[in-house]
Amino acid sequence: MSCPICQNPVNKDFAPFCSKMCKNIDLIKWFKEDYRIPTQEPITNEDGKEEENDSNS
Repeated sequence: MSCPICQNPVNKDFAPFCSKMCKNIDLIKWFKEDYRIPTQEPITNEDGKEEENDSNS
């Protein structure tokens, strides 16, 4: 099994990552909302207005 961030072998102490650094990189991606689940619902901003849906994200 390889680390999903850098492809190095997994370290059991940080599974499924190889190091604390890769684990933190993944956490930062979650905080920045880099990971998204596709949806058909319209995206709305704080004012409740519909925004353009960028399906390439």
